[in-house]
Amino acid sequence: MKVSVSILSLEQNIRKEVNKLAQTSADYMHLDIMDKEFVKNRSWNYKEIKLLLKGVKKPYDVHLMVCDLKSYIDDFKKLKPEFITFHLEAIDDIDFYINYIKKLKIKVGLSIKPDTDITKLLPYLDKIDLVLVMSVHPGFGGQKFIDESIFKVEYLTQVRMDNDYNFMISVDGGVDDVTVRRVAEADMVVSGSYITSSDNYEEAIESLRLKNN
Repeated sequence: MKVSVSILSLEQNIRKEVNKLAQTSADYMHLDIMDKEFVKNRSWNYKEIKLLLKGVKKPYDVHLMVCDLKSYIDDFKKLKPEFITFHLEAIDDIDFYINYIKKLKIKVGLSIKPDTDITKLLPYLDKIDLVLVMSVHPGFGGQKFIDESIFKVEYLTQVRMDNDYNFMISVDGGVDDVTVRRVAEADMVVSGSYITSSDNYEEAIESLRLKNN
């Protein structure tokens, strides 16, 4: 089980804490980027995040919760992230943006809100590298895990096996050492407040790694 650490819940000494997270065994730094249009919250712009991440060598996992998708892609591509994930609900021309990101030599992720029908992803599963299942409503950290997410992970796992697809399944929201076991079939989890509110970042991260993945 891979672990991507969200820095969204960090409130004090953010630069210092980001550097501490960068020294852990976390596989990715998860960057939640919000525009106060697609969701009700706003996070960092590119200049702010570039400053926060100065010197950080971890691979980046960028989650765009925005409406003006192209301008955000054009900004955050400069970080050379491994993944850029955008929301199915945010725009109409999904295929255009899948191809746009792929041309940048960046892996493409698609995410859906908890209330979105999982089958709406079916036309794109052969074209993308990652599905990000939101197990909370996007926009704020520290929310409770939504149990319906379990069935989405199971469904995606079956579809992937039946069709020999290669996308990763990631789960984001309310993930801790208990809820992670409910989505054991996922390839990766995104965790923020569970890790960043702990006294020992490394121990919290290791508690999320299910050894059978």
